[in-house]
Amino acid sequence: MDGTLLDSEPLWDIAMEDLALRHGIVMSPALRESTLGNSLPDAMSKVYAAAGIGPESQDRSGDERWLLDHVAGLFGAGLPWRPGARDALELVRSSALPMVLVTNTVRELTDIALETIGPHRFTATVCGDEVAAGKPEPDPYLRAASLLGLRPDQCLAVEDSPAGTAAATAAGCPTLVVPSAAPVPAGSLRSFRESLVDLTADDLVDAWTGQHPAHRPTGRDMQG
Repeated sequence: MDGTLLDSEPLWDIAMEDLALRHGIVMSPALRESTLGNSLPDAMSKVYAAAGIGPESQDRSGDERWLLDHVAGLFGAGLPWRPGARDALELVRSSALPMVLVTNTVRELTDIALETIGPHRFTATVCGDEVAAGKPEPDPYLRAASLLGLRPDQCLAVEDSPAGTAAATAAGCPTLVVPSAAPVPAGSLRSFRESLVDLTADDLVDAWTGQHPAHRPTGRDMQG
């Protein structure tokens, strides 16, 4: 969702920078990049570590509530689409393919974002607070495939972040990577595209068949 469908990472930038300031540090570009696509607990842990705040001094529940309220206010002011994302969703929907929204964002914020995206587009949604472990662990994608009654290797994930891509491929999903705020390294089950602009059904088929173990062609570079 964040960074793939919606250009909401800049809003998370503001919120995470303000969380860092709340704990007396300035968020460096490296620290911010390390939190991209993370679950909320993991992102908070990295801020605590950078600020030198030990477990005994952490107010996780208070900081989480503060951050969720802050982001909700930012989301409520408007969420812009990523280039080509709306057309890509309509392409898949018109093809009668089921879609699941898989996000590390918690349910209460996802529901705000869905007012922009449209919940009717999805067969189901999986949020970061609805699984045992969020991205980069495979749990969100394993749950998404299960909700569709499919194996992960029968699904195509579309991701923008290192953490999200790691989660999808760890689950066994061929993954189309459209990087946004941070570079994503090449790897198994990964094909790449600069944006979702002018995405076609053939592009989706190529991304899946090119990275699927049973259908992967030889002598063809799918990382371009």
